[in-house]
Amino acid sequence: MTNSTAPTTNEGLQINKVKYFDNVSGYLVYPSASASAINSSSAGAGKKLPGIIMIHEYWGLNDNIKNMAHTLAKQAGYVVLAVDLFEGQSTKDPNQARQLMKSVIDNPQGAISNLQAAVKYVSSLPFVNSSKIASIGWCFGGGQSLQLALHSEQHPLAATALYYGTPLVTDKQELSKIKWPVLGIFGDHDLANPLPLINTFKAALDTDGITNEITIYKGLGHAFANPSAANYAPQQTADAWQKTLKFLSKYLSH
Repeated sequence: MTNSTAPTTNEGLQINKVKYFDNVSGYLVYPSASASAINSSSAGAGKKLPGIIMIHEYWGLNDNIKNMAHTLAKQAGYVVLAVDLFEGQSTKDPNQARQLMKSVIDNPQGAISNLQAAVKYVSSLPFVNSSKIASIGWCFGGGQSLQLALHSEQHPLAATALYYGTPLVTDKQELSKIKWPVLGIFGDHDLANPLPLINTFKAALDTDGITNEITIYKGLGHAFANPSAANYAPQQTADAWQKTLKFLSKYLSH
């Protein structure tokens, strides 16, 4: 296990800043009581927790993503590692955000190695069930969640979730590498993911026999689940989150 800072607690959650890849630090959150019970079990009989790799939007690892990590850990009892693909940088400036995203797109192997290291790190935690690890991401992070699924030969995942992931892979041969269920959340007015592209994505998953749950909300554009976005749709976001919790519970049940 790599180095971590002294943990803090927040409403029953354990929160650590941990180095999981080279000098990159992620934000680790998990239910303190559950982890403590497992760690203190001399026979190791405590039920280990599922793990989640959470991937930020092109804004970086900001407070919104950290709050989502808190929410998921608290509501579902998962161990959540919010990764950092921008190596400590985050922004509220769309131009800088696009540059940060471009730096990753121009070096895709670096991001894949980062995410693979995150899976390895979470798997190494004594209170995590290494066979029950999933990924989730929004926008740019949704695309990276899908990329992780396509590069998980050494450590297969249990589930992949993406909210309007960009770029969206639709090649059937590429998608056939995925051997576990996929959740996709989209809006039909998303200019980054036009409806025909979303339909092609689902058709490719169906053709490959990949279990999938694809929800397309009518009248919604890109980033509708981000409270700071102009397209924010609170009612549909709440519905999508319940679908997400149900999906993860179905395939990460413990």
